[in-house]
Amino acid sequence: MYEHTDTILSTLRNTTGFEDITPPECKITRLGGLTNLVHLVEARDARVIVRIPGEGTDEYIDRAIEVTNSKAAWRAGISAEVLFADAGSGDMVTRAIDGIETMTPALFKSRSGSPWRAGTALAKLHNSGETFEFRFELFAMIDDYLEVLETKDVELPDGYAEVVKAAEPVKEALAANPAKLAPCHCDPLCENFLDDGDVMWIVDWEYSGMNDPLWDVGDLSVEAEMDEAQEDELLRGYFGRAPTAEEKGRVVIYKAMCDLLWTLWGLIQHADDNPAENFWAYATTRFERCKALMQSDAFASHVAAVKVG
Repeated sequence: MYEHTDTILSTLRNTTGFEDITPPECKITRLGGLTNLVHLVEARDARVIVRIPGEGTDEYIDRAIEVTNSKAAWRAGISAEVLFADAGSGDMVTRAIDGIETMTPALFKSRSGSPWRAGTALAKLHNSGETFEFRFELFAMIDDYLEVLETKDVELPDGYAEVVKAAEPVKEALAANPAKLAPCHCDPLCENFLDDGDVMWIVDWEYSGMNDPLWDVGDLSVEAEMDEAQEDELLRGYFGRAPTAEEKGRVVIYKAMCDLLWTLWGLIQHADDNPAENFWAYATTRFERCKALMQSDAFASHVAAVKVG
């Protein structure tokens, strides 16, 4: 029997129709996930996703907020239906979406129209009228992650403090011209996008909240390793037109800032000995990419465009 079967079925039995499910009835397939145990369970003519939170994630994820926002994303028509969720333990069961490919940077390059579909999906979320709990505060989250790291035996990459200081003009520009907040995913990894060829679905709402919507667009461009043509397609799918200088500037700013933030997240995973991947390499790679973008000739002009509005 698969080592996590008992845990998976214990969670699944909280779901209507599966109260007495037994191991012989199930086909269980481990799916991706950097911090959580995520499984597809096929049983009783149904396909569901059972998610068990990873150890230590309660330090930086509010599961009650995640549950509320996951249900709102389903109402918005861009995510999976939540069948069961325990805001205390973080265990969750959702309905599986049929006929999809779990996206990767390579698939965003090879699946025709996928950047455009991702852009339209994000626009549908941001314009849905739903209100998420939690306010995603970029610079406050950087401070929070630094506080978590102070309790752990890990060092920051060389030059991190200097780059945070160099981000002050970005902070000032965003404060001078604040965006209208929208419900945002806030952690648009490629693997959180599921493509059926016609529609792009979005899952995993652990970090979701009200935010500047162009955070999602810039972050996805980074996660999908998009080139200029792909990013242009993403933006046209999102806006239905070419972006203004201010809109493009926000996207570029957030490409840098998401790497700055997720560098710290990666260091937390490294300190927690998360075996999912080499998180030291993950963190330092992101940091170097952030630094290179912030030091590029065009970055200051993008910051200026945002500040002017």
